[in-house]
Amino acid sequence: MFNDIGPLELMTLVVLAVLVFGPDKLPKVIQDVMRTVRKVREFSESAKQDIRSELGPEFKDFEFEDLNPKTFIRKQMDNDELGLKEIRNGFDIKKEMAEVTDAVHGREPESSSSSSGSSSGGRIDMTKKPGDDGKDDRPVFDADAT
Repeated sequence: MFNDIGPLELMTLVVLAVLVFGPDKLPKVIQDVMRTVRKVREFSESAKQDIRSELGPEFKDFEFEDLNPKTFIRKQMDNDELGLKEIRNGFDIKKEMAEVTDAVHGREPESSSSSSGSSSGGRIDMTKKPGDDGKDDRPVFDADAT
C-alpha cells in the first residue's frame, strides 16, 4: 500500500500527526483509521464475491486485476496464440544497432563481408565515393552575398 514512502517521509508523517492530533489523542485516531481501512477492505471483498457469484461459472477464473490496462496488456502479450513471442525473440536489438552503426560509418556488416562485390545488396551507399578525393560539392560560403 505504501511502497513508495521512504523512512524520511514516514517520520515526517508521524511528527505531523503528533502535532495535529496531540500525543494523547493519536492512539484513538490510529485505531479509528485502521477500523475504517478494515471496513473498506471487507466491503471490497464482499463486492468482489457478489460480482463473481453473479457472473456465473463461465467467469470463474476472472481476476479483477485484469481490469488494470497494464496487467491486461501484459497478459495478452504473454499469450502464445498470437505468435508474439517468436516475433519478440526474433528481433535482436544489438544486431540491428550494429548494422545501423556499420552503415553510418561506411563499413560492411559482418554478415555480408563475404559478398563484398560491387553491389551491397540493394543498400544505398551513404559514404563518399573513392574517386572524390576530398572534393567538396558545396559552393563556397560568401558572407557578402547573403
